[in-house]
Amino acid sequence: MLRIRLRRSGKKGQNFYRVVLADQRSPRDGAFLEILGSYNPHTNPPTTTINRDSVNNWIKQGAQPSEAVSKILKRLDAGGIVPETTSETPPVEENITETADSPEKELVENTETAS
Repeated sequence: MLRIRLRRSGKKGQNFYRVVLADQRSPRDGAFLEILGSYNPHTNPPTTTINRDSVNNWIKQGAQPSEAVSKILKRLDAGGIVPETTSETPPVEENITETADSPEKELVENTETAS
């Protein structure tokens, strides 16, 4: 089975990845059939160049993208960097209104009149 996955290149600490088409059983940096693009995570935002025509052609022929490549393709389809949510619950916005009826306001008014 063919996989579209990342192949590590570059120096230690300055790595970048090539998006390649390889056999599922071959090692990460082993033999591959075709280079489909590249991915550099060290730039801000990460730089990605992918030949979408070749990727779509190979996917139609049965190649499966790896988990990392799937995320990269989703970001490209969304038009850029997609912010990843860290929690499942949305943040709660507190709507605090200061009225004379609130206990905090009464406490402040009582301390000012006592002085």
